[in-house]
Amino acid sequence: MNYNTLNEKLKQLKTEDFIWVIYIFIIFLSWYSNSLERKYFIYNDLESREKYRKIMIFIFSILIIVYFYFLKDSYEDVKNMNPCEREEVKKLTSLSFIGSLLIFISGLIFLYIAIKDEDLNVELAFN
Repeated sequence: MNYNTLNEKLKQLKTEDFIWVIYIFIIFLSWYSNSLERKYFIYNDLESREKYRKIMIFIFSILIIVYFYFLKDSYEDVKNMNPCEREEVKKLTSLSFIGSLLIFISGLIFLYIAIKDEDLNVELAFN
């Protein structure tokens, strides 16, 4: 691995460390939003419902950005793949891109649901 490649990989890992911090923040925010959702269902508290919806929209908006980062990174891996690379590496890199694309699309769908579902009829879950 040459110096530039190593430097790029370290920079990428630093960005991914920051993304883990974002995920931790989202976990706590999701935990709080669950308590608001519970409060809405038990007490029919409309203010809690709106707070829950706004938080879910915020969470999925942030996740879209994170998912886009991984999609872009995966696309760069496909684009920069060496044509002489082993077939197994080509296949796995392509599958990684397809997985990133599907996760990004699922994030867009969940964001759409969070915006449109004012009565909280659909359970939103993300991994």
